[in-house]
Amino acid sequence: MTLPYVGAFIQMSIWELILGASLLSQLVLLILLVASLLSWTMILAKWSQFKNAHAANSAFLRAFRKAPNLDSVAVVVEQFRAAPATVVFDFGYQEAARQAQAKGAIVNRLALERALQLGVSEESARLERNMSWLATTATVSPFIGLFGTVLGIIDAFQGLGAAGSASLRAVAPGISEALIATAAGLAAAIPAAIAYNQFGHRIREMIARMDDFALEFLNVTERTFED
Repeated sequence: MTLPYVGAFIQMSIWELILGASLLSQLVLLILLVASLLSWTMILAKWSQFKNAHAANSAFLRAFRKAPNLDSVAVVVEQFRAAPATVVFDFGYQEAARQAQAKGAIVNRLALERALQLGVSEESARLERNMSWLATTATVSPFIGLFGTVLGIIDAFQGLGAAGSASLRAVAPGISEALIATAAGLAAAIPAAIAYNQFGHRIREMIARMDDFALEFLNVTERTFED
């Protein structure tokens, strides 16, 4: 047989519990909601970015390897602008063309290597943009939820003191409020943590591909420009 106050507690919706929470607890939940929405926006944007980058990179590398020379690649590079390797190509091509125009050959291989590395660094920074927000959300959200949990427990003890007796009716709203804050913190943190780890792996993979392309570019320039 269900006690009356237990039945009333079960019938309370989560929305009613949120509306009945203290202003500070509601602010905590609002912060977690905003953090979750922002992280999901970045997750979807990053997922689309990496998907397009992977497809464009594969297409650009095929075009690069089939091209007879670097000049022909430079003509069509804008078609593959979503590919991270195109940024590396731009840096390398500009340096190679400058040296070839001045000396007729690649006379400073170290300068070309540095130019390619600058391209890798610039594209790496673009790929890693907004990743810090996902890391912050994954790290901080559980603590914000814990703060809301503490507030709910405080409310539960205050309700217990006001009731003057240890009853579920007195402590249930505060405990429910605490559990909602905990769940909200985890709901914001878990997707952000998973996305951060997955995207981090994708970024490291793309950086490795760009490093490989830089070596491939050096080989092509040696065959093209050097005596």
